[in-house]
Amino acid sequence: MYQRILIVSGGSIEDTFAKNWMIQYHPGYTIAADSGMEFFYRVGRVPDMIIGDFDSVNSDTLHYFKEKETIIWKELNPIKDDTDTEFAIRQAIALGAEEITVLGGTGSRLDHVMGNVSLLGIGLKEQVFIQLVDAHNRIRMINKSISIKKDEQFGNYVSLIPYQGNVTHMYLKGFKYPLEDFTMEPFCSIGISNEILEEEAEILFEEGTLLVIEARD
Repeated sequence: MYQRILIVSGGSIEDTFAKNWMIQYHPGYTIAADSGMEFFYRVGRVPDMIIGDFDSVNSDTLHYFKEKETIIWKELNPIKDDTDTEFAIRQAIALGAEEITVLGGTGSRLDHVMGNVSLLGIGLKEQVFIQLVDAHNRIRMINKSISIKKDEQFGNYVSLIPYQGNVTHMYLKGFKYPLEDFTMEPFCSIGISNEILEEEAEILFEEGTLLVIEARD
């Protein structure tokens, strides 16, 4: 069982940020999802597991890692229903992960970004904490109240977006724009770009699912 598992996917990655995140996060296990192995190749690290159909990987990178005896390989059929990132998340859960961070889950392919955001719901179903992180954002999906300490937040802004329906009896405390017994409905932008003013902010609600996006710029 591994408390923290890091998955690196094939989206946009700023190497310096990602390397620093790995040092701070200190994962017990690392998974490269298909072309996510390019990051490991660039920074001279070897993942514990590599997953994918390898249709988007440089041949030199693939050959390099094929020679590493310690890696566990999960080769997928290119004609499949699940993305490599989803398969990697489910593998991490099967390994007993309590926390999963996905780097390289965002980028210019908006369809992949939205698909990866939806995969955060796997964590709610399996009761495993999952987050998407890049140099500018941390994205989580929650279905219960949380608090965020100002000195631990990722960036300067906190945006809240209802996911799959209303979020009811919502209270925001410690924010620049508080709410009190509010129902946040889909298809509105009221939850965008809030700021934490107190030492700790609270996001309280009775029912619903929220995307929590902490942004640096």
